[in-house]
Amino acid sequence: MDWKDFMAETEANIATYSKEVPETVKGFGMMGKAAKTNGALSEKTKEFMALGIAIATKCDSCIGFHVRSLVRLGATRDELCEALAMATYMGGGPAYAYSAKALKAYDIFTGDAA
Repeated sequence: MDWKDFMAETEANIATYSKEVPETVKGFGMMGKAAKTNGALSEKTKEFMALGIAIATKCDSCIGFHVRSLVRLGATRDELCEALAMATYMGGGPAYAYSAKALKAYDIFTGDAA
């Protein structure tokens, strides 16, 4: 999968849909902003949680969004791998495969892809 192209297409699809349901999008955006605000847990910790949920629900676009956020927040590859190990432990075989996808996305978004 070409993560950059995939995310560009996903964002274009979301933009088209968003025009049809602007109030829903506004509410979703407000909820996301509130959920990600630093508090007892940092935004980075919350993004790791979101990534685990994205892996568990097998949502490629969610993996892309949350890995990109983790890159923006300075997550290291070691931190990501530890979080992915926990997701794999909790989710078994399917989570193993989606964790591998998440690691590839991280490598692409950080420019470390081979």
